[in-house]
Amino acid sequence: MAERKPIESWLTDMDGVLIHEGVPIPGADAFIKKLRETGRPFLVLTNNSIYTARDLHARLARMGLDVPVENIWTSALATAQFLDDQRPGGTAYVIGEAGLTTALHDIGYVLTDHDPDYVVLGETRTYSFEALTKAIRLINGGARFICTNPDETGPSAEGPLPATGSVAALITKATGKAPYFAGKPNPLMMRTGLNAIGAHSETSAMIGDRMDTDVLAGLEAGMETFLVLTGLTTPRDVDRYPFRPSTVVDSIADLVDRI
Repeated sequence: MAERKPIESWLTDMDGVLIHEGVPIPGADAFIKKLRETGRPFLVLTNNSIYTARDLHARLARMGLDVPVENIWTSALATAQFLDDQRPGGTAYVIGEAGLTTALHDIGYVLTDHDPDYVVLGETRTYSFEALTKAIRLINGGARFICTNPDETGPSAEGPLPATGSVAALITKATGKAPYFAGKPNPLMMRTGLNAIGAHSETSAMIGDRMDTDVLAGLEAGMETFLVLTGLTTPRDVDRYPFRPSTVVDSIADLVDRI
């Protein structure tokens, strides 16, 4: 097996790696501080499309994590980048929050429910039956179906919540049309993120807490992968998958000295 090149750039998931239910994970502040002090290119990634990068910057800052806006990459931004490449200046019917609508506005998309080029489904805590019905009818009428991410559930203080992937499955069942998912584990999100910071996969690493999204996305993008055990995955879970991370560590604190 060929020896990997030294890691020059770092990509890390947010929930389960840097924070957990609104509280920083021990070592996260030291990890971000070390990245900034050394000038290493880095991105904090999230499949959640609810918030803008500016919103997330403010939320992380309140927790003591100083992550610049330009170092935050969301599935909403990856989706907007994909649509801008595919059909610049297009139109979309959007189910989602400010993170998604702002990203689409910023690339010059017009949001409409009249014969849109795309139906774009993102995360929201207020999915409405009326909006889902409209999306189904538009897709049946010829609109292309795009989804920010395939996560079936998301975390909350009360327990798991149905997430974008679950709602996408409902629409697929009603239309017979499967969406194109822009977020993890699609390596597209990783590659567009790497391009945003001028990094190359051969000298980059991905840190995550989920095998099915973070590790898989990093693996398929050609990066070294680190699985932390502070999120959803246990050591026993790792062997259930036909692929493995490059390294398993207890938490982000174990990676500070790797920078």
